[in-house]
Amino acid sequence: MIRGEEVYEVIAAMMPLFFALLLGYGSVKWDIFTQEHSEAINRLVAYFTLPLFVVEFTAHINPLNPLEMNYWFIGADIISKLIILAVIALWAKCSSKGSYSWSITSFSLSTLNNPLVVGVPLMRAMYGQVGVNLVVESAVIQIIVWFTLLLFVLEFRRFAGEQERDVEVGEQERDVEAGPRPLSYWHVMKVVGMKLAKNPNCYGCILGLAWAFVANRWHLKMPSIIEDSILVMSRAATGTAMFSMGMFMANQEHLVACGTSLMIFGMVLRFIAGPAAMAIGAIAVGLHGDILRVVIIQSIFD
Repeated sequence: MIRGEEVYEVIAAMMPLFFALLLGYGSVKWDIFTQEHSEAINRLVAYFTLPLFVVEFTAHINPLNPLEMNYWFIGADIISKLIILAVIALWAKCSSKGSYSWSITSFSLSTLNNPLVVGVPLMRAMYGQVGVNLVVESAVIQIIVWFTLLLFVLEFRRFAGEQERDVEVGEQERDVEAGPRPLSYWHVMKVVGMKLAKNPNCYGCILGLAWAFVANRWHLKMPSIIEDSILVMSRAATGTAMFSMGMFMANQEHLVACGTSLMIFGMVLRFIAGPAAMAIGAIAVGLHGDILRVVIIQSIFD
């Protein structure tokens, strides 16, 4: 049975996040910040506070050994994504509304999230360090594996769209040389690699993991001058990220920019399809107890 103290701890962990979001929303509506200010704050989050936040947590991904990560949890995550992919592929094949773009969007909504910003305070309040460790593991796998694959399919879609345009131009000009370019997977991989090289979160994740392995191998402790330099910015990451999200919402013409029907569709994918697939994957690999609860809850709220 859930105790009142536990409910309060969860609310106490979540309210500061919504407070920062409301402040960001109000700061735009009250004309304190403009669109240009919003873009500047978003860049501050994207290039400084959030990457250092990633460094802080990945550097301490497992105080004992990064190789002792919960691989059953990772296996459950892979199974859940394969289930979603299978369902989306079936939908795209059988439905007239199925398309490559909607398949990417549906997969992203139901399986990918930002676990560190919301997940860390929420899981810490509910399950302590065990929950935090699983959230950090989820974030590492997402940044290294799933976001890389997502970038690949997005670039593949963009490249295919350019081919279609070239075909149209060739047909209009009736010029054989203006036909479509051959599909080059190396070109797509090169573009993806360049974009990953410009992503500060990738650097943060890799640096944090590298330090975790080195520190475990030689039993090192991060010098306080370096750790404090990271902490002074990373501690602002959650607040600034939520503040920036509030500003983004306020800058939209409508609070629900995509419309009610698409919002409902997105919520079904996010809060029902994704957690259901994660639950199936977790049960399939034998997760139970608090670990099973953490896995399902983090897939809902992160």
